[in-house]
Amino acid sequence: MGKIHVITGRGGTGKSTLTALMARFLATSSLLLIDLDPDGSLAKMVGANLEEEGKWTISDALYEVMGKGRETKDIPDLLRQKMEDGQILYRGTKFDLISLGTKLAQGCYCLPDEMMKELIRNLNKNYEMVLVDSPAGLEHLNRKVTPEIDDLLVVMDPSEKSAKHIERIKYVIKGVNIHYQHFYLIGNYRFTEEAEVSLLRSGERYLGRIANDPWVREYNLKGISLFQLPEEAPSSLSIKKILREAGYDLVS
Repeated sequence: MGKIHVITGRGGTGKSTLTALMARFLATSSLLLIDLDPDGSLAKMVGANLEEEGKWTISDALYEVMGKGRETKDIPDLLRQKMEDGQILYRGTKFDLISLGTKLAQGCYCLPDEMMKELIRNLNKNYEMVLVDSPAGLEHLNRKVTPEIDDLLVVMDPSEKSAKHIERIKYVIKGVNIHYQHFYLIGNYRFTEEAEVSLLRSGERYLGRIANDPWVREYNLKGISLFQLPEEAPSSLSIKKILREAGYDLVS
């Protein structure tokens, strides 16, 4: 079974950037990326053009299936068929990718999340590692999209809300009975050395901070994959240091 690592935190902290560069630098024989954020920005960050490859998101598939008047009870089997047909799973040389996508109908993301939960449960045995890029907030934890987690990495900004977010994450995890092996804190580029002191005193394992990097802003604005970032870019260096601190093996 593949090790499942979940990257979570408040909106705008840099979760997708961390996920993309983890995908680039981690040494693994097989890697599955799961984009749970409806914004769907991870694919572009890792250079996966789903539209060009003719791949659907989970939400696209649900919209198409439900648009044909199918009953809700038939949806899991129909989505399973689309997965087997290769319509939902993007396959690359370094990683495979599944994206939740933006829902094109009214209502909550309950059904797409349930479908994603089933896919993760069925697919993770085929991979050495699974990285889950979470949406902002705690809804994905409430719904136990990933009930078994190896490493939970919380990306934070230097704010009181972000500090309280740690307490809420732990409260929800305990309440819905999610199991994890390691709980890690990571500061985003807005952290100063002074602000890091609070994380060091939090009692949680703090791995370090992601460096401020104009390369990342430029690449994201231009739609360039972060896999093309220079090795000496501040974000590349800082995230490799963070990953080593957690004991991950990196590509040479």
